[in-house]
Amino acid sequence: MRPKSLSVAEIEFIAFRLAEKFMTWNEPIPDFGSRFPNILESCLNQPFIQFAKKDLYRGIIGKASIMFYLMIKNHPFQNGNKRIAIMSLLYFLNKNGKWLNMDNKTLYDFAKNIAGSKPQSREKITFYIQDMIKNYLIDYSKK
Repeated sequence: MRPKSLSVAEIEFIAFRLAEKFMTWNEPIPDFGSRFPNILESCLNQPFIQFAKKDLYRGIIGKASIMFYLMIKNHPFQNGNKRIAIMSLLYFLNKNGKWLNMDNKTLYDFAKNIAGSKPQSREKITFYIQDMIKNYLIDYSKK
């Protein structure tokens, strides 16, 4: 079964609001309406693109990895991109019956590592993201 995608509305009402409420720290997250046009849509659509009727990013891990990478590196928001990317990743996994068994500090450090990576290392970094997700992924869906 193909993983369920996220919509912009879900990001606004779930991921963005959760990041705004629970991950504020020293910098506030700007209003959702101030996001940069079309960048968020691209981050959410890219994991589901196909070539010759085959997914370019396979399975939940492949799709989650590229979405997480793009939401951090493409900066769809003026501020809070790592925090919103974390909440979006968790929501995406949750929507698909999965979760990351990772504490908040490890999760935030993971996002900071992605943010600090060089764009030329995209392929290497997406493999790193996939490995991290594989290592911490738990399945809680009903069989």
